[in-house]
Amino acid sequence: MGNDVEKDPIMSDMRILIVAHRTAASPKLLAAVAARAASGPCRFTLLVPRPYWDPDTEEAAITLELAIPLLDAAAGSHVQGIVGATDPYEAVRQALEREKYDEVIVSTLPARVSRWLHLDLAHRIERFGVPVSVVTAEQAERDLSPGAGSG
Repeated sequence: MGNDVEKDPIMSDMRILIVAHRTAASPKLLAAVAARAASGPCRFTLLVPRPYWDPDTEEAAITLELAIPLLDAAAGSHVQGIVGATDPYEAVRQALEREKYDEVIVSTLPARVSRWLHLDLAHRIERFGVPVSVVTAEQAERDLSPGAGSG
């Protein structure tokens, strides 16, 4: 009998918090989730902060509803979804108080338009003592047309 104690499989899973909004289903984030899942057992939680410009809308919940099935497929298991505070830093702080995570993935828009990068969100989250990775969505390689029917 001695040292035949089985380790609880849930305790050995990497717990990863994904913080995203508009990029919650971006190809780069889905690839990052798939890569983490391929490296070993993981449990993912998608945290979508409420939009600061209109916190009373259901936009964050809609983002979860659309992104979770794609993240589930990338992870190969169910991804939990939570809606957080309008301030993404505060939303992460609250999530870290509720549950221990081994890593935080911050998924952002491209640098020229990302509010979260301008707020230095990733470095601020690192102060909580958790490793942080940033996944930045691809910027369009083409010029977007100014409107339908032009050109």
